[in-house]
Amino acid sequence: MVSTGVTAAPLDLDALIDDPERRIIVCCGAGGVGKTTTSAAIALRAAERGRKVVVLTIDPARRLAQSMGIEALDNTPRPVPGVSDDGEGGSLDAMMLDMKRTFDEVVESQASPEKARQILENPFYVAVSSSFAGTQEYMAMEKLGQLHKDAQRSGRWDLIVVDTPPSRNALDFLDAPERLSSFLDGRFMRLLLAPAKGPAKLMTAGFGLVTRAITTIIGAQVLGDMQAFVSAFDTLFGGFRQRAQATFELLQAKGTAFLVVAAPEPDALREAAYFIERLSAEDMPLAGLVLNRASTDPGPELSEAAAEAAAERLRSGAGDADDEDRSLAAGLLRLHADRKVMVAREHRLRERFATSHPDVATAVVPALSTDVHDLHGLRVIGGLLSGTD
Repeated sequence: MVSTGVTAAPLDLDALIDDPERRIIVCCGAGGVGKTTTSAAIALRAAERGRKVVVLTIDPARRLAQSMGIEALDNTPRPVPGVSDDGEGGSLDAMMLDMKRTFDEVVESQASPEKARQILENPFYVAVSSSFAGTQEYMAMEKLGQLHKDAQRSGRWDLIVVDTPPSRNALDFLDAPERLSSFLDGRFMRLLLAPAKGPAKLMTAGFGLVTRAITTIIGAQVLGDMQAFVSAFDTLFGGFRQRAQATFELLQAKGTAFLVVAAPEPDALREAAYFIERLSAEDMPLAGLVLNRASTDPGPELSEAAAEAAAERLRSGAGDADDEDRSLAAGLLRLHADRKVMVAREHRLRERFATSHPDVATAVVPALSTDVHDLHGLRVIGGLLSGTD
């Protein structure tokens, strides 16, 4: 890979979080690139610079709760202890998405008590709300909409930081609402609802054959549960679509900013590029790219070639009393050379990305020697993101 000499403009994180018009920051990207840590670090830094922040995480490992000193996060925002705002009035709340509880809350808020009970107790609803593909992403959008409305109504927060769900495809967060809505309002579901909505004469022999075929495949009880769910849920379809559309428009609003999080690896950067292009196509505001866990240069004084040569000389000099020391020194030189190669490779990847996306500001966060497990670690990450450490 030939070096292009192009470097990205630095991301000004502090300007982003200090902007009072900035109400939502969405950290997105593929799974395993550090979105949760990035989201928590940004939220903490914003709070300690005077913002009233709530961070929504969708991290099944619950590392955010541990790093923020909270024993357990749930579907309710809870204050994070130990946040220092230097008298600026900032605060930080944190929560972890409970997708089923969020789904239940939507049903309870949109249906009568009796109809809500029918839906919540329906076995098919329990399956959809707990494990259906896309439900987590949909409910993350739903919870974001709820938090935004709460913030507008109460003034409790002036910034929402969202850690998007870990998934193989970074686009799931944008696509899930339409996918789940299409499933719930799809042709098959309409077919199941037809007997309850239409006159008896619509139950033709052909429809009866279809019903019997489905019953043979999935069983009469499951089919009955599905029909009961669709019938009870029918009045909520419109509300789901309207809220999904409203949240989608919220993500396009001027007060929202997307940060694409990636690792300095070919696959991660390819997905980041794809997501950046998708955000542009959807008219969603991109603030920049965060490259996590970048390798650091072990020192410019000793090149990779010189380290390799010195290691080879030490190995060829084996045979005297200092064999063990020579072997150790050769191994350290070899590690130095390998690190130099890795740093050069990552630098070329970043140059290549900057050439393809010259307008994308970038923050590079070096890999730390230990995991982030407390507020101090999050402050370190925040400083690295802002370029002050």
